[in-house]
Amino acid sequence: MVCVTQWVFDIVDRLGAAGIGLLIFLENVVPPIPSEVILPLGGFRASTGAMDPVAVWAAATMGAVAGALVLYALGHWLGFERVHRLCGRRWFVVSSQKDLEKGLALFERWGNWFVLGGRCIPIVRSLISIPAGIARMPLLRFTALSALGSGVWNALFVSLGYVLGER
Repeated sequence: MVCVTQWVFDIVDRLGAAGIGLLIFLENVVPPIPSEVILPLGGFRASTGAMDPVAVWAAATMGAVAGALVLYALGHWLGFERVHRLCGRRWFVVSSQKDLEKGLALFERWGNWFVLGGRCIPIVRSLISIPAGIARMPLLRFTALSALGSGVWNALFVSLGYVLGER
């Protein structure tokens, strides 16, 4: 974790708000990168005047939506059968076929609410995009719900970093 944290600090220090957006994009596509480290750091850096808090939030939200769209496209393009066969491979984002099936069942039951609320739950926030793509949720609706859910999540953690500062 220390190595990942230092890497996050280096990217943010070099690229500013754009680095936050890039890291959040990667966090969506490669879930082990923790947004719970990235976003408060952005808020903290904003509290010191090094970055604008609105720019940090906007970059994080754009990065989250871009990452969600990549995974949505993957699910849409590959479809259930091919994604199901890829599940469990070390390099693939969905760790098991059972997780995919569970995600699809939750999507079928909750639809819009699953996308909106799931964007505020670690790990789930990345994986919900694939079932939405497989189910061919309308792209505009998916994008709007992902932006709204991600925006809330990002605002919460950027604000925490801003308010808590060095504490």
